[in-house]
Amino acid sequence: MIETIRFWVVVALLGLGVFFTFVSTVGVIRLPDIYARAHTASQTDTLGAGFALAGVAVAFGWQHAAVYTVLLLFFVFITNPTAAHAIARSAAESGIEPWTNDADEDGDSQ
Repeated sequence: MIETIRFWVVVALLGLGVFFTFVSTVGVIRLPDIYARAHTASQTDTLGAGFALAGVAVAFGWQHAAVYTVLLLFFVFITNPTAAHAIARSAAESGIEPWTNDADEDGDSQ
């Protein structure tokens, strides 16, 4: 009974990890500029990796590998948003302007 519950918890966590990683991938492909892409990559990719690593930790149980997985999880939670912030700040300091919808200025809006 406990193993069945544990199995479904692992499946749910890995499923959430795959979902958020997929959302991050679609966001990076579809969003228009570096700022929006960095935003989606930092948030949803961190969630995807977090859920996947949590699923791995639950699958391992109380072993040394689970402790290392949780430490890796904290490392991802700290470094991923920090890297996205550094990329966005570098883009801003390089003079890259955020994307705006210029259709209203051109008279193309309906």
